[in-house]
This record gives sequence, C-alpha cells and structure tokens, in this order.
Amino acid sequence: MQGQTFIRLIALIVLCHNGIEGKRYAECEGETGHLSCGWGFIKVISASYGRSNRDTCSSGRPPSQLSNPQCHQHQSLRIMSDRCNGMSSCAVPVTNSVFSDPCVGTYKYLDISYTCHPAKRSVTCEHNQNVISCDTGSLFIHHANYGRRDLLTCPHEHATTPNCYHSQTDYLRGRCHGKTSCQLNASNTVFSDPCRGVNKYLEVTHSCTPSCEYTNMGIFHLWPTGGL
Repeated sequence: MQGQTFIRLIALIVLCHNGIEGKRYAECEGETGHLSCGWGFIKVISASYGRSNRDTCSSGRPPSQLSNPQCHQHQSLRIMSDRCNGMSSCAVPVTNSVFSDPCVGTYKYLDISYTCHPAKRSVTCEHNQNVISCDTGSLFIHHANYGRRDLLTCPHEHATTPNCYHSQTDYLRGRCHGKTSCQLNASNTVFSDPCRGVNKYLEVTHSCTPSCEYTNMGIFHLWPTGGL
C-alpha cells in the first residue's frame, strides 16, 4: 500500500491467555486515525506523532519533508491515552493542531499500538452517584476519566465540547482497586473542575479478572487479582 493508506495494519497478535488483542498501525498527517475494538475497550500502549523513518507515508513527498527520521512529539502517548483509553472506538485527527508540531517542515505520521481489553464500562453523570462491584474476585480499574469525551453521553444543554480530558485512573485505582465494590461520585468537589461551564461525567472501565498490562519496556505482565 502507498500514500495516505500506507501500513493500515502492521501486526495483530494475541498477548494473553484471556484473549487481549494487540494492534499497531500508522496514519499519515492530515488524515484521521481510527482505533476500534470489536469487543472490549481501548488501551493505548505506545504512540508517536512525528517520523522515525523515510519510508512510511512517503508517497509523493519531496525528500526535504522526509529527511528527519528523529522527529517525535513526546506528549503523543499522553494525548492518545487521554482521548482514547476506555472507549470502544476513537477517531483522532493526525494534525499539528492536536499534537503540536515537533519538527516544522517534516511530513509526519502517527504510529500507534493499542490493545482491546475485555472490561465493563460504567458512566456516572455529573451530580450523580454509582457503584461498581464484583460478584467474584476484586476490582481492577483499567481507565477513568472525569470530563466529557463526546456530546451524546449524559446529554445536557451544557454538553458543549467533547474535548474535556481529565484522567482519574490513578485516583480510582488507589480508591477502588482490590475491593469487591466501590462507590463513585461524579462531582467537582471530588475531582475538581477540568472544564468550567461544561456538564461532565465520570467514565470508568473495570474488570473482576486478571488483566494484561504492559510495562514501559513493552513487556506484558499478568497482574494477579487484588493488586498492582
């Protein structure tokens, strides 16, 4: 494949015995990156907006736009994780307006790898409470966000932007991980207000079974139920 459709799918592998699926692909600058899970929810493993070689997304481009193979936006993983973790599908424009420009004059692409976790998703609209629980085993929090990542969830007249990202994964893991049940309060008094004037919601993906998690070195571990 060439040009704007170069390398749609590089690898498809089974990472764990519980069937977590790993995907990696690249999308060219100016296009839209699409992440999707036929089942489960997205967990971004790695992401780089920039250029690490002269071949990917090179069709029709002058050599001057391909000459820098050491171009990397260091916030790529955080940006993609905030936008896509815990969702069943996610579309992200591959543009400087989303990632900022790490190397002016270089034609870039988004290189991303992610997994699909078999988990449950809980949504609690602002000013409401909810409880997540396990009939057997204990809670494992995959991802949590307090804000708004779409306009349809918890519809409200003040649902004015889908770009309110405020990860609460670490907080909810500290509060809920290893328990059989956990109460959730979708409130600014609990999480602070990441986007004033916007009606928000708390979304949490969790499971009650062992889960595959990557280390920063790209090696997966099977975490036992009950703790990190």
